Amino acid sequence: MPKDILQSSDSPSETSDPASSTPVLRKPEATDGSAIWALVRDCKPLDENSMYCNLIQADHFRDTCVVAERDGDILGWVSGHMIPNEDAFFVWQVAVSPRARGLGLGRKMLTHLINRDECAEAEALKTTITEDNDASWGLFRSFAKSIGGELTDEPHFEEEAHFDGHHDTEHMVTITLPAEEDADDQPLAKAA
Repeated sequence: MPKDILQSSDSPSETSDPASSTPVLRKPEATDGSAIWALVRDCKPLDENSMYCNLIQADHFRDTCVVAERDGDILGWVSGHMIPNEDAFFVWQVAVSPRARGLGLGRKMLTHLINRDECAEAEALKTTITEDNDASWGLFRSFAKSIGGELTDEPHFEEEAHFDGHHDTEHMVTITLPAEEDADDQPLAKAA
């Protein structure tokens, strides 16, 4: 469940803009797995996954995940995937280090991801959020507004039916992703 373009790079060696020390957004590497795990652990109340889970996400799902890195330090993370048999991109988790909050990093990472070629078929972004998670609601409402998308939600994974009373109901949030077109009504190329 989520919480909460600068410079973009797919090269792990390109870690920051020396002039401004701005975080660089890039695809994760398997070697980022432990740093991602530590970031998520430090971003309470995010659900912690195993370090192995974060390693697999960084390795197998790198094309639909992003890290924000500054001076070798992972400050942000978004994990996601294209939903099988749907034209939708699902955001699993958003984590922003307390040291990087207030920079709009969560929204910038989401924007970066939906502009990747790997997400070109997505007509909607989906995620689940509990009713009391004000930070996530704020992030995704802000993101929807910034792209001109419509945000809707409905209960999806229910407290009793799915979690045996051990977890609050997760609402499926759906944000329409407007098709980008240039002045000649030709689709714009998405960022790699």
